Amino acid sequence: MVRYKFESTEHELFRKTLRKFLAEEAEVHYAQWEKDHLVPLDFWRKCGEMGYLCPQVEEQYGGLGLDFSFSVIIQEELERIGSSLIGIGLHNDIVVPYIEAYGTDAQKSRWLPKCITGDYITAIAMTEPGTGSDLANIQTTALRDGDHYIVNGQKTFITNGIHTNLAVIAVKTNLSAVKKHHGISLLVIEEGTPGFTKGRKLEKVGMHAQDTAELYFEDCRVPVENLLGEEGKGFTYMMEKLQQERLAVAIAAQTAAEDMLALTMDYVTSRQAFGKAISDFQHTQFKIAEMATKIELGKTFLESLIEEHIAGKNVVTKVSMAKYWITENARELSAQCMQLHGGYGYMEEYKIARRYRDIPVMSIYAGTNEVMKMIIAKNLGL
Repeated sequence: MVRYKFESTEHELFRKTLRKFLAEEAEVHYAQWEKDHLVPLDFWRKCGEMGYLCPQVEEQYGGLGLDFSFSVIIQEELERIGSSLIGIGLHNDIVVPYIEAYGTDAQKSRWLPKCITGDYITAIAMTEPGTGSDLANIQTTALRDGDHYIVNGQKTFITNGIHTNLAVIAVKTNLSAVKKHHGISLLVIEEGTPGFTKGRKLEKVGMHAQDTAELYFEDCRVPVENLLGEEGKGFTYMMEKLQQERLAVAIAAQTAAEDMLALTMDYVTSRQAFGKAISDFQHTQFKIAEMATKIELGKTFLESLIEEHIAGKNVVTKVSMAKYWITENARELSAQCMQLHGGYGYMEEYKIARRYRDIPVMSIYAGTNEVMKMIIAKNLGL
């Protein structure tokens, strides 16, 4: 069961226990969650009880104080069940780390313990209807009024948008900043704050059980004490945290690719056509060989990146490469694996059909793959 050379006996036991938990609490219910278009709150709380929410948080706030290698295991095992569980990974490894890194002691004591139990479900709201990857041009404003900020604006495509009761919001606090990104700050807004409302649950092509929504702010009064870090540093904070976010996407895409190959191997070796197994045809063998090779290359690259990230190294260029290449590879594999399943691959009862519709968005969120190529080119000196 060991996947990476940095895994210890402790990691192996952690993965084995988590896999058993997910088999009993998630896998058997997943198809229904997809039909319901929602992962139930009860599952979040069970994850919290088992220590699978924010295990990296310091023990003084109720966490386990584990390093990112354990988060990798959680990300992989959740993805093996299905992509609609990405909201938990976002909570663990993307949003809560903002509070850990930039929050005051008072903010950490106030928010982190409930993030660990699942009483707080977090979201990060950057994207707006007219602004995707171009974060410097967000239009949501937060203007100071005494001990409060008055927030006005709209966010969209927000993961955990329906369940969230603790959202980190990118806002513009300085409208006259010479450099637009210098005017951006981060506010933490809690459910129930006057002027904060949730819009409809968005209907997506895939990831049906994952709740994605719009968030609205109309003269929303947020206490100044909810400012995360320093005013005007929001853009810098987001850039600092995007390395781990994009690494998490690459991990999910790699896991999905491995899962799709395993599904397809099982199918082609058991399915008969023209008197023999589909796997006996040379075309099938060549396709499987090509996919297996690309998956192995992705895994090797990913392992080295995870090790460097845990060591605290700046691997932004490599992470951008991994996010771009591994998600594109997973998307190509989803189509090839569906084709090898024949007509059954288009049936909802087959997991490959779900994979086929879940995978494409991985090349879009956390910065589109076109943006990844821009980052790579810039960092290469072009």
